Amino acid sequence: MSCFCLARRLERISWCETCVDRLAGDGNHTIADEVDEITIKGLHRIKVKDDKGEPDEALLEIRFCKLRVLPPIGKQKKYPALNLTVIHAQERGMPKRRKKIEWKLLTNLPVKSRKDTIEKLEWYAMRWKIEVFHKILKSGCKAEESKLADR
Repeated sequence: MSCFCLARRLERISWCETCVDRLAGDGNHTIADEVDEITIKGLHRIKVKDDKGEPDEALLEIRFCKLRVLPPIGKQKKYPALNLTVIHAQERGMPKRRKKIEWKLLTNLPVKSRKDTIEKLEWYAMRWKIEVFHKILKSGCKAEESKLADR
């Protein structure tokens, strides 16, 4: 929550994946409760890799809505409730050679259509390529060991 508060104060864009089911609305239900009520707004196919690194595809059901997200109970005096967009993408069916995809994203970016949602999902999917790039820098190129310095 603090990253969104800071982003709001600095007038910046923020988004993240959430694994914590925060309280939403009036505080009597959670984000998951809200998402369960949203109809599927569309489908989106993405390319993924299975557990052996082989190419695969996933068909995602996409939902999104704007809602009021409350901070954790112990931090409600420190942080305000925020109006954020929740994007929920869940794979249809059960894949055979990998874990099922389920992404729950929170953002202060404008999301008004299926097209906007797909754009944000594609940005999020890029994180795997970025992680592989960093792994190559660290282990393959030994970037941390080089300790470049001025002499």
